[in-house]
Amino acid sequence: MAKILVGLSGGVDSSVAAALMVEQGHEVVAAYMKNWINTDNVPGDCPWENDVDDAHAVAKKLGIEFRVVDLIDQYQDRIVDYLLEGYRSGITPNPDVYCNREMKFGVFLDYALAQGFEYVATGHYARKRERPDGTADILRGSDTNKDQSYFLALMEQHQAKHALFPCGEMLKPEVRQVAERFDLPTAQKKDSQGICFIGNVKMTDFLRHYVPDRPGNIVDTEGKRLGRHKGLHLYTLGQRKGHGVASPRDGVAYVVVGKDLKKNELIVGYNEAETPGLFSSKSVVGTVSWVNKPVTTKRKIEAQPRYRAKGEPVWVTPRDDGKLDVEFIRPQRALTPGQICGFYENGVLLGGGVFETVE
Repeated sequence: MAKILVGLSGGVDSSVAAALMVEQGHEVVAAYMKNWINTDNVPGDCPWENDVDDAHAVAKKLGIEFRVVDLIDQYQDRIVDYLLEGYRSGITPNPDVYCNREMKFGVFLDYALAQGFEYVATGHYARKRERPDGTADILRGSDTNKDQSYFLALMEQHQAKHALFPCGEMLKPEVRQVAERFDLPTAQKKDSQGICFIGNVKMTDFLRHYVPDRPGNIVDTEGKRLGRHKGLHLYTLGQRKGHGVASPRDGVAYVVVGKDLKKNELIVGYNEAETPGLFSSKSVVGTVSWVNKPVTTKRKIEAQPRYRAKGEPVWVTPRDDGKLDVEFIRPQRALTPGQICGFYENGVLLGGGVFETVE
């Protein structure tokens, strides 16, 4: 029997994770991570109070202790500031991946260990495997449609060893069935969307509340002016809609292929298949973390350049500065500086890093 702190978000997945840990006979305590309160009146829905109530109701149903852990200051420092600074500098950061490393399995795990818990359990659709040498691997979740191992790509070994993913072996419909079996209050609750722990807030609304508009020209790949943008931070590479440039022909849209930070220009292309800059093979990945054994020599492995993307074969070459040269065998669409590249081998999450430059 282990002493486990379950990160109870108020959703069905973490609720089932808690229920399964109780059923297995562990000493379980549930805690809601209070990371964000919308005191700045950002447009959108921030349902944290409802989530706390739902989490508390689940804990009461299971007969376990419930806590609210205040991590607002750490979340501001580690996630919100990182997010805003990234967009101000012209990259597209990924707060969800950083939230797992810095919050759930960062300060929240530190809290759990200091309180005498052995593990933190979450509702992630990922799996964990213990190795004979005492180390732990993270694997893709059994449900290929819900696999969330990509969001754990920046985790390190000490975090993986203290992590549990009770839902990882199940399909989503099975999780719903377990929730019904335990008669959990969240059994029919819809999955949450939006920024990690901030709620159902559009990213553009969130950014515009903190980062002032800086309008500039929209140009094509030849430099011809096509329109005006509201600020480069509001657009992402590969974006087909919302940039305000109408297509001159039905069925083919302009797509964002680049940003010129010096000129404050948004660059769009017309014929996606032939647009220079949209597809690329070579990149440099920094801020590299390895879950278990690091890759120290040139190897052919699998890379996932974004959530929902398929794993792609790549050659990775470690550099003297700790970064990786990553070459995709097949050119990839809209590889974006600031986004996370997850590395896999035979379904095992090796680690990940941040795209720094893309050729």
